[in-house]
Amino acid sequence: MPNEKKLILASSSRFRQQQLRQLHIPFEAVKPDFEETPLAAETAPQTALRLAGGKAQSLAELYPEALIIGCDQVAWCREQQLGKPLTVAKAQQMLKYLSGQEVIFYSALTLLNVAEKRQHQHIDETRVQMRALTDTQINHYLTLEADAVYCAGSAKSEGLGALLIKQIETTDPNALIGLPIFRLVDFLLAEGINVL
Repeated sequence: MPNEKKLILASSSRFRQQQLRQLHIPFEAVKPDFEETPLAAETAPQTALRLAGGKAQSLAELYPEALIIGCDQVAWCREQQLGKPLTVAKAQQMLKYLSGQEVIFYSALTLLNVAEKRQHQHIDETRVQMRALTDTQINHYLTLEADAVYCAGSAKSEGLGALLIKQIETTDPNALIGLPIFRLVDFLLAEGINVL
């Protein structure tokens, strides 16, 4: 049954696009025009939620009749926010910092109904216990998983990143990849999108 509203994923992340494709609903992925810098007094969940909302809102004028999905993820460890390292050198430093530690991943989701000015928001918390890692293991991982530099904390859990992780506590295993699918389905159903 065709959906009346166009669905836009405000993300250039191929990981999130792959996740959304699994729902078998048509969507268009569009790069959001939004600055992803944390603000000074923000907590990690506040940063993730603000960025998810900002990404969705940044496309509202271009798609005034659409439902827009915005998402963002921030890692938190030892009183520090960690985003995407973007370079191998920063990824190496980040993984050394995370070695043997508990990391909390805050995966934020926004679904914006532009025409009706309605917004659904959710933040998913995933606790990850990292293994103690040697420099050799870190370098080997980053050689084999080159795109891990585009993941919060460099931990690409759906690939070889599983070798870095000892334990995960979550209510939605999809959230660690970057898109909390369980809650997204709730939001889409609330907006009349027949995903089931």
